[in-house]
Amino acid sequence: MTIRLLDRVYEPRTEPPVFAGGAALTSRTVFAAAHVVADPYADVSQDSPAAVDWDATLAFRRHLWSHGLGVAEAMDTAQRGMGLDWAGAAELIRRSAAEAKAVGGRIACGVGTDQLTGPADLPAVRTAYEEQLALVEETGSQAILMASRAMAAAAGTPDDYVALYTHLLRQASEPVILHWLGPMFDPALEGYWGSSDLDAATGTFLEVIAAHPDKVDGIKVSLLDAPREIDLRRRLPEGVRCYTGDDFSYPELIAGDEHGFSHALLGIFDPLGPLAAHAVRVLDTGDAVGFRTLLDPTVGLSRHLFQPPTRFYKTGVVLLAWLAGHQSHFTMVGGLQSARSLPHLCRAYELADGLGLFPDPGLAEHRMKSLLTMYGADR
Repeated sequence: MTIRLLDRVYEPRTEPPVFAGGAALTSRTVFAAAHVVADPYADVSQDSPAAVDWDATLAFRRHLWSHGLGVAEAMDTAQRGMGLDWAGAAELIRRSAAEAKAVGGRIACGVGTDQLTGPADLPAVRTAYEEQLALVEETGSQAILMASRAMAAAAGTPDDYVALYTHLLRQASEPVILHWLGPMFDPALEGYWGSSDLDAATGTFLEVIAAHPDKVDGIKVSLLDAPREIDLRRRLPEGVRCYTGDDFSYPELIAGDEHGFSHALLGIFDPLGPLAAHAVRVLDTGDAVGFRTLLDPTVGLSRHLFQPPTRFYKTGVVLLAWLAGHQSHFTMVGGLQSARSLPHLCRAYELADGLGLFPDPGLAEHRMKSLLTMYGADR
């Protein structure tokens, strides 16, 4: 088998990988932020509410649970705020939470303010958070308090963040995960926690956590800054976890050092799910070297998918889900399949195939050739 990827001929793998499912992981808590599968036959435009293929979307979550991973639902990877509105996210949370109960899977769901579609003041932001927190808790899911575009626009000082998050933590019935998403993922979140100075913002973030450590299960940090994450996790109160969201440096952060380690809540673990779970099971035995041997080679693919504009990494994630046979088409909510270039998609295929991510390499090759044909690049 060979395939011409624009300017080069590539020889795909012929042997499928073998990554067996298994029980829950023990040494680390690991969530994969999961994508949604669009309904390719819905007659919708980019401005329409999301049309979701619920059967395929839930089947992909069962795939992740079968490998012992938790699912982080209705997060950035699910195109939250990039095609999936609050009504769609609420339905996704309800359906996925019910599925998690049915199969015994771990789930945590994003709580935000995206029902606010225009300018909002701080009381409106608080009410929006409260509404979403109530829905997530009603489903029995763990809550992830996501960074809010509306909050970034409405807040005037760090004290506004302290007041809001203190209120929400007091209201939460169970410990939550606090989510800090950097502007590389969403430019509207520039200056979150009241300052564009990351040292000052970190101080405010830690102030919120220190006031109510019993209500914070952990923090999810997506700043793509490994030294800052290491410093931050060492300053957390005892019992508060750090869930890495660093899609560039996750192997070293999860492996940790003599002072501690990070758990994980990662978008890259959507396509890497079986391999990532296998690597963590090796780590469960105490074999950190074996863990790094398995996971370090995946960083090249992750850095490729998350290259600027970073927020469009979902396009590569969905491409790989299609090539791996988890869905029957390469169509995305809001038409986001067009957000990356053909050369970018070709390189994503090549890197993923090199890692053995495709259960059926022949199917992946056939589908990649069909994509090239659609672009007129099948010469």
